[in-house]
Amino acid sequence: MPVSVSQFVLRARQLELEALQQLAVRIDLVDLVGQLIHALQHERGATSIYLASSGERFVPERQAAMSASQQIEQALHAGLSAQLLPEQGASAKMLSLMAWVALDLDALTDLRSRVAQRSCSAHDAVAAFSGVIAGLLELIVLVADAASNPAISRLLVAFVHLVQGKEAAGQERAVGAQLFASGQCDEAEQQRVVQLIEAQERGLSVFEEFADTALKERWQRYQLVPNMAQLERLRRTLCVTRDGAALDQSMSENWFAAATARITEMWQIQSELVACLSGACATQIEQARQSLQDSESLVTQLKANPPQHALAVARFFQTKSGQQGVPALPLKLDSETKPVPASAANDPSMHVLLDVLKTQSARLASMEVELESARRALHERKLIERAKGVLMARLGLTEDAAFRALQKASMDHNRKLLDVAQATLSLPDVVFGERAGDATKR
Repeated sequence: MPVSVSQFVLRARQLELEALQQLAVRIDLVDLVGQLIHALQHERGATSIYLASSGERFVPERQAAMSASQQIEQALHAGLSAQLLPEQGASAKMLSLMAWVALDLDALTDLRSRVAQRSCSAHDAVAAFSGVIAGLLELIVLVADAASNPAISRLLVAFVHLVQGKEAAGQERAVGAQLFASGQCDEAEQQRVVQLIEAQERGLSVFEEFADTALKERWQRYQLVPNMAQLERLRRTLCVTRDGAALDQSMSENWFAAATARITEMWQIQSELVACLSGACATQIEQARQSLQDSESLVTQLKANPPQHALAVARFFQTKSGQQGVPALPLKLDSETKPVPASAANDPSMHVLLDVLKTQSARLASMEVELESARRALHERKLIERAKGVLMARLGLTEDAAFRALQKASMDHNRKLLDVAQATLSLPDVVFGERAGDATKR
């Protein structure tokens, strides 16, 4: 028996509801990932001071941070395992990345053991923690990229870039704490702080573009609080002190406190953003359920009210003679100039079905436009990051220098940054070949 139009409508709405329910579970997973990133950032900062001070400072702070991280790790392992269930609809790519994340989490045991024995440097510990966090960030990006609802996708894009900016802030806290605790300025670490500040500005600018007005304004107001002024003074101390000069070791705690206060504000905004995501998802699920119920009632209505022409034909054959004449099926045109049987136009059930199809088509078209905007932001981020990686590998540039090279090429050639990034991935030697020698020297 052929499948009816109403069955297609029903199935489409069932799939929409299932996709939203799967997304709701993944948003809970993203929340856990964000919590673990926050905990690992705090552990990384405490660890950097602990190692840079030869184990004399931040001993209880590191232990407390480690305990908090381990509790969330257990919850995240359970969340990742749940994605193995077929009904969660996780893709092969997503499951592969989850496997990588699980591997990274297992490696934390050895890292913490080496930190406890002080058999690794503060720099190496910061790098190791940052690598684990990078994998967690990539998982958030993949979830955001797979979201198919525009309202939720926009919030996920804001979430991705807020967490990315917060991670750069966490790295800045760890590197700065390490510098102050060591008591001596190091030019390489000093430049790393500068690059991390610029990375925060890039990520947070995208967050402001996609976040709702209330969260955006809250973040902008925070830039005026006294703690930001203190943090900027400490940043200047790190950035202008000459290489090898002494730093006041007692300032490490002031630096850690000021940087932590800023990260805590980001964390609170992140928590509110997760609440917005969960609320938006719950709203979309309820709307999808209502829509599905409406579709189900439509099917019942269709079965109880067959088309008028079909009834007329049935009556014609039920009479002993055809004196009433063969039922006619005159046509008239609807507003879209498509022929519609007059009986269907007069049939309330068919009229409702046509309205459902038109409404659903218009809604899907609107969703695609909004989704395209969110996906474009993620796509551009990935291309620019890949182009930076190519320049760093080919020309030996730092991440900041690679980004500046892309910006300069964009201005020199009067082309969009995205276009320059795409050209760099295709023909890096053509785009930057002339500058290769000079760039390598820098």
